[in-house]
Amino acid sequence: MIHRRVFDAVQEALRRQAAVALLGPRQVGKTTLAQTLAEQVDAVYLDLEKPTDKAKLSDAERFLAPYEDRLVILDEIHRVPGLFPILRGIIDVGRRRGRRAGRFLLLGSASLDLLRQSGESLAGRIRYLELAPLDITEVAADDLDRLWIRGGYPDSFLAGNDDDSNAWREDIIRTYLERDVPQLGPRIPAETLRRLWTMLAHGQGGLHNASRLAAGLELSGQTISRYTDLLADLLLVRRLQPYGTNVGKRLVKSPKVLIRDSGLLHTLLNLDSRDAVLGHPAVGGSWEGFVVENLLNIAPPRTVPGFYRTSGGAEIDLVLELPGGELWAVEIKRNAAAKPTRGFHSACEDIQPARRWLVHPGTKRFPLGTDIEAIGVRELAGLLADCGS
Repeated sequence: MIHRRVFDAVQEALRRQAAVALLGPRQVGKTTLAQTLAEQVDAVYLDLEKPTDKAKLSDAERFLAPYEDRLVILDEIHRVPGLFPILRGIIDVGRRRGRRAGRFLLLGSASLDLLRQSGESLAGRIRYLELAPLDITEVAADDLDRLWIRGGYPDSFLAGNDDDSNAWREDIIRTYLERDVPQLGPRIPAETLRRLWTMLAHGQGGLHNASRLAAGLELSGQTISRYTDLLADLLLVRRLQPYGTNVGKRLVKSPKVLIRDSGLLHTLLNLDSRDAVLGHPAVGGSWEGFVVENLLNIAPPRTVPGFYRTSGGAEIDLVLELPGGELWAVEIKRNAAAKPTRGFHSACEDIQPARRWLVHPGTKRFPLGTDIEAIGVRELAGLLADCGS
């Protein structure tokens, strides 16, 4: 049983707010976390993918009325978006009776944007948290490579061997394509979406070019954008936006689209081992995406991420604007002996970050000049976590 960092955050949020939504891709451990919590507080648990549990909420107000003093956990809440306005009324009635916190824990496999499209917002009544795949602070230090190669989905990471891990990831990809996407979005041929997902994987770390993808798939740019939106709503890809600042230079405006889990990335690229990943041209993009995702999962709330690139070649892989406005500039290199590029130095002169880091796969921390340090990804994640404590 791996203790998830977000468990304590969920408990704290329930002490303060009437409803808490825990969002994350399927199979990252939301249900396990919720059931562990349910055992501690004697909660009522309903899985809205089960017809019997879903039927209980056909008259939700009547069914939930006896449980005003107990936590109610609703799993797969995005399957029943019509519940949101009903929950709002129940919460407001409870508030008038002095029951202001700890009413509902809502679990969903879709992002906040999709939930907002699907149902009424519970503004002022709900706190949103995200459970991502396992990150580097949740596994042993010597498991860093395994986490990178297999990804952070618990069943993939903990599989007995690489073949079992690969088989599990192939199954979850098929589940998304054949089941989840048709249920949550417009009807999309599974093969077409698989090709798009794979093309995004081949472009990991590069700029998003919808026109090029559209030409390759013989679709319109609008269709590509809509499909990519859906993958983002399912928390499978991340759009990293360019960092906007007034520096008097021509800046790149296209986002980067990154496959969020490195294990799924490797399966999409048909890379079934560490040696296969290290020998593939996408190794640099894979490592960059892995570092970005881990740092963003651990960064303090309200951190604004981005990247910086000018038409002249100045570039920063990851810019973090921390709460309070302090900027960190992060250069990501797979080679432990790598040095910062001239483009990184030039970009830092443009935006003047407070801290400058070169992240490498090792564990040593050492200066690379008067204003930049080389650091392992695990240690940098620890520094980010301290910023939020």
